[in-house]
Amino acid sequence: MMQIKPTILVTGGAGYIGSHTVLALKQSGYEVIVLDNLVYGHQDLVDTALKVELIVGDICDRAVLDQVFETRQIAAVIHFAAYAYVGESVAEPLKYYHNNVLGTLTLLEAMLAAGVKTFVFSSTCATYGIPDTVPIPEEALQQPINPYGASKLMVERILADLDRAYGMRSVCLRYFNAAGADPEGLLGEDHTPETHLIPLVLQTAMGLRESVSIFGTDYPTPDGSCVRDYIHVMDLAAAHILGLEYLLKGGKSDVFNLGNGQGFSVKQVIETARQVTGELIAVVECDRRLGDPPVLVGSGKKAKRVLGWLPQYGELEMILTHAWSWHQIRHGELER
Repeated sequence: MMQIKPTILVTGGAGYIGSHTVLALKQSGYEVIVLDNLVYGHQDLVDTALKVELIVGDICDRAVLDQVFETRQIAAVIHFAAYAYVGESVAEPLKYYHNNVLGTLTLLEAMLAAGVKTFVFSSTCATYGIPDTVPIPEEALQQPINPYGASKLMVERILADLDRAYGMRSVCLRYFNAAGADPEGLLGEDHTPETHLIPLVLQTAMGLRESVSIFGTDYPTPDGSCVRDYIHVMDLAAAHILGLEYLLKGGKSDVFNLGNGQGFSVKQVIETARQVTGELIAVVECDRRLGDPPVLVGSGKKAKRVLGWLPQYGELEMILTHAWSWHQIRHGELER
């Protein structure tokens, strides 16, 4: 007899990583409800690709949250709903602390009132700031250098306190650069504004942008450009499900980095994109951006050991191939 899996509430489930996690949850047999205010999420993807219940609401709205928990049998929450633009967080810190910290507190209060004590949190490598050790282990000092990273670190500390006080168990997943798209082309990355390197490179390949910028070519790296850890979004989605199942089976609260242990430089990404797309992709070399570390690479050893996380799409070429297919579907081919 097939076991019926519980219902999971996914906040921010209409966004990039959230929607891919919803898809993976559905494929694993879970019932899923999405709560999203649609500031950055895409209702059309929920309706057409995910086909799950969407509640349009804000995590800061306690009345909406209470109604969700009172009218549905929710076993756990996977929490993605956050503002995540580093530069914007520096310019508008109140916006980030209000949504990312106060909003999460409101969500956690509603969960506790409803007796729901299982929580998977989308955290970030930005909690580490500029690391002393690469690849970064979970024990590395957390010294965020922007309000975005600080807001995520505050939530991590809140969760640790709630575990001690109320028995709310959580998994915090600190990850690096999400990239790629659903291999079947149902979902992908579509931000407004777009700040991530791979979409910017592919939009340039499509003719939607004149060029892509390389910020700094004199870093102490093999080719002088920054090195970053790119993780396929479906591998991230799988890690969220493994973290959820770890908690549902009685696992204790813990934190995990989701990294591939190696990095790819900006120039490597662009050159691989040229090979995948067959396009020249014009670049403009610019000065370094303030606060950009030369190398950001995470260790995924703990997640592999404890959660059994085994990334399936570690090759940069595969990440770019899936992303390229999605961008062609989403934005269409331009007439040449």
